[in-house]
Amino acid sequence: MQIAVYSTQPYDRRFLDEALAHHAPHGDITLRYFDAALAADTVPLAQGCQAVCVFVNDVLDAHVLEALHGLGVRAVLLRCAGFNNLDVHAAERLGMFAARVPAYAPEAVAEHTLALVQTLNRHTHRAYNRVREGNFALDGLLGVTLHGKTVGIVGLGQIGLATARIFHGLGCRVLGHDPAPDPHFAALGKLVALPALLAASDIVTLHCPLLDSTRHMINHANLARMKPGAMLVNTSRGGLIETAAVIDALKSRHLGALAIDVYEQESALFFRDRSGDILDDDVFQLLLTFPNVLVTGHQGFFTVEAMREIAATTWHNLDCYLRGAPCANRISC
Repeated sequence: MQIAVYSTQPYDRRFLDEALAHHAPHGDITLRYFDAALAADTVPLAQGCQAVCVFVNDVLDAHVLEALHGLGVRAVLLRCAGFNNLDVHAAERLGMFAARVPAYAPEAVAEHTLALVQTLNRHTHRAYNRVREGNFALDGLLGVTLHGKTVGIVGLGQIGLATARIFHGLGCRVLGHDPAPDPHFAALGKLVALPALLAASDIVTLHCPLLDSTRHMINHANLARMKPGAMLVNTSRGGLIETAAVIDALKSRHLGALAIDVYEQESALFFRDRSGDILDDDVFQLLLTFPNVLVTGHQGFFTVEAMREIAATTWHNLDCYLRGAPCANRISC
């Protein structure tokens, strides 16, 4: 069986090859790696393949799925948890198997959330540059003690729960919002409605999937509900935030700080070295001008443990498909 693996970086090849050697699915597997992302114009790369393996910014709309199906592709393996880029109805209509990695080292993203909060709060990124230039002045580096602060967590799946454990351990008051919260959250914090969470939290951190109901959940109205000077963190999906609204809130000084590991238009930017390019995304460039904004390039998941778990689960999903066995990670309507 040949598999076209799209959007690959050297680390993808390392961990997928390593996992394939230890968790080989039934049958002979040949991986064809492509740096290119999956889109309408790169579908032909999958010629002769029976499956594709894709990542968060690959396009899996009806047009692309139909084109893949026409080439003989019958399985779509997502090496990520989110599947907002997949037209699930089209996949089912075409009879295609689609599976994801629903949970992988949730502590990785939770720990990155803490890293963003602490970096912005204590200005360690600015302090690092100052010290290297021989500047040891403390003006402009004043932070707050997190102990005793209120942290609002929107989305209480495994990552949200891991985040709650971290901030609870720091002595923070933890609030949570989720239509179907993990029952273990009761020992860590208090469930509240979203407006109450926004109004009371010194830090709001997002850990929910991108759905029609959550797209642009952080908009002008909800930003206005936030406590003046609060910090907003997003390590989930860029589309949860209405970027123009956040920029307005930063300009008005109502939003105290913003830390994002994801961005709504990130597919044109992230996972590549753009240092020699002119970035023509004016909105993204504007975000980078704010001293109270911190951006990382979708690296929250990027730990050895998470990468190994992603690869192992991806090949487990493939094995289920090849054996015709039930797959708990299969995506369906």
